[in-house]
This record gives sequence, structure tokens and C-alpha cells, in this order.
Amino acid sequence: MQRVTLLGSTGSIGRSTLDVIRRNKGRFGVFALVAGRNTAELASQIAEFQPEVAVVADEPALERLRAELKERGAASPELLAGGEAYVRVATAAETGIVVSAIVGIAGLEATYEAVRAGKRVGLANKETLVAGGRLVMDAVRRHGAELIPIDSEHNGAHQCLRAGARTDVRKLILTASGGPFRNTPKEDLAKVTPRQALNHPTWKMGPRITIDSATLMNKGFEVIEACWLFGLDPDHVEVVVHPQSTVHAMVEYNDGSVIAQVCATDMRMPIQYALTWPERWEAPVPRLDWKEPRTWDFHAPDFARFPLLRMAYEAQRAGGSAGCALNAADEVAVEAFLRNEISFPAIAEVVEETLARVPSRDAASVEELLDIDRQSREAAVRIARERAGARVMV
Repeated sequence: MQRVTLLGSTGSIGRSTLDVIRRNKGRFGVFALVAGRNTAELASQIAEFQPEVAVVADEPALERLRAELKERGAASPELLAGGEAYVRVATAAETGIVVSAIVGIAGLEATYEAVRAGKRVGLANKETLVAGGRLVMDAVRRHGAELIPIDSEHNGAHQCLRAGARTDVRKLILTASGGPFRNTPKEDLAKVTPRQALNHPTWKMGPRITIDSATLMNKGFEVIEACWLFGLDPDHVEVVVHPQSTVHAMVEYNDGSVIAQVCATDMRMPIQYALTWPERWEAPVPRLDWKEPRTWDFHAPDFARFPLLRMAYEAQRAGGSAGCALNAADEVAVEAFLRNEISFPAIAEVVEETLARVPSRDAASVEELLDIDRQSREAAVRIARERAGARVMV
């Protein structure tokens, strides 16, 4: 039986991962569950999956978790709190697979250390490669770890790349739904409200990733991830808008053949793929009925309407810590937008100004990356406040 450490068990990816494990009892078990502060959900998961260890973000959450377990009459595993505990369970000898689904930079260190421990890592945490791509991929090569993407587009690309030699790849094509504003005139974007931006036409996701999908920043992050994961230059990674979100990725080979990965929008398929690779097991996801008529649309993204996608390409070309600054600034700007402090277009303005103010440099450790992240956030907060003040004056 393969034992799994799940970083981010109470989020949407975490819950879907546990459903895959639930449906494959005897093949997979849970060694550790790691969550933030959603102790009610975590207590329910502990009662069902009986991990050896459970970890939360801090001591107050730990006290709440103890109370939740006592109230339920559930057996308590070893209970821990904090970042060092995240690393401990991600590198434990008892676990062979680590699913990295913690949202944000908080998941970087534990994921990096799991790679250094030679684990198979099912990667759903974008920040790991956006902020620390060179550091992480160097560790993958040095320590013989397996990094299998869970994000639907990269998982699709991973499958397509099995069709031929890497040297024969001409380009990778990632698809984007285009979000709720793909047809909105650029001049109308200043009127967009957080509620409108959170209404994604295809996926149900958390607030930040939903806004990132609306700005196409999420697709920009995926371009950066793809470059690191598959050893590609950004000029060989193309984005196309595909509103139906059925084709997740395509790979064009040098003979003109294009291999596409197609499936229903259900995250349990890529999660199970990451757990069972190189095998394929029956998965509990909807099947496409090919007898039904369907139309698939593809068109180029509008870089003028969605400048954050352009900035992601530029950050990857620039190298160094540009990706780390890009991610940090975007998170700050999205939070300011959700608080109605800045406009929708100002998200991109905050990010671009942050990249201009924070010089890029090479980082040799996670500690350096976290310091760059902190500096970038501080700069982005100042810039967002400047934009907020200007908005009030108008």
C-alpha cells in the first residue's frame, strides 16, 4: 500500500485527493493530513481516514482541533502545528507520495524538502515552480524525485508528451477558458466588480485562483510552470483560449502531428494519474459521449486586454527571482481588488510596478526566495495603497 501525505487536505484539491483514496482503499492510505485553520473539516477527515499525523497552521488551530476531535469522540493521531511540522511529514520515511495542494508560498518549503527527500510529488501548488522553479527542478534531478503535475493543463501535457521523444517536440499548447471577461471590451474592465470576477464560467475554485483566471494571470503562471516542468523555452509554450475547457493541453511534434489530451472537467482524473503513474486505473469521472454533436473553439488571447499574461512570459524570460516577485505582487493585488480597494485593471498595474521596483536576483535557497517574496509583497502593498488613494480621489 502506498501511503500519502496530503498538504492542503481541506481545500478543493485535498478533498478530491481523499475521494480518490477513498475509492482505492487497500491501494492507498493516508500517513499525514496537513491543513491550515479549517479544523472542523480536518477533524472529519481524521475520523474517516485515520492518519498517523495531522498538522495545522498554528497553536490556536491546534487547540481547536483537539477540541473538535474530543467532541466527536474520534481517536486522535499525533497532532502538530507550524511550518517545521509541514516539512517533517512531507519528508517522513513512512510516506512515499506527497500531494502538494497548499495554496500560496506557504507550500514551497515542504514541497521542496519532499523533492530533496526523493519523494513522488503530485504538484498542485503553483508557487513552488513559479517562485522557485530553478531551485526545485535542480533538486528533482539531484535527488531522483518524481514531480507529477496535478494541474489539469500540465497533467494533460504530461500525458501528451508520452507520445514521442522530447527532442521531437516543437511546441506545447496550453488552453485557457478565457474567464468571464474574454469578450468584455477593454474599456469596460474598470467597471468589473469582485462578484462578477468570481463568477467563473467553467471551474469552481478558490477566490484568488478564480480572479487569476479572470485576468489570465493563472495561465501566465502555468506558462512559467510548463517551462520548468518540461524544460521548454517560453517561446515554445503557446496559450490559446478554448471556452469549452475540454481540451486541456496539446503537444505539436516536429512532423506536424498534434497530440491532445481531452477529458471532462473533473480534478479526480489528474490526481489519480499522479498517484498511479505510469499506470492508468479506472477513474470515477464523467465520460464524454462522442455521439453528441459538439463544437470546440480556439482563438488567440488578447494580450492588450490581459497584460498579466504578457508579464508572465517576460518574467520567465528575465529569469532570476522575477517569477517570485510576480506571484507575490499578484497575490497582494488580488486581495486589494477583492476588498474593493483597487479596480480590476489595477491588479496588472500593481504587478507591473512591483516588478519594476524589486530587482531580480538569483536565489540559492528557500530562505532567499521567502525574503524576495516578503520584499515583493511589501512593495506591492505600498503600490496598491497608492492606487487605492488615487481611486478615492477620483
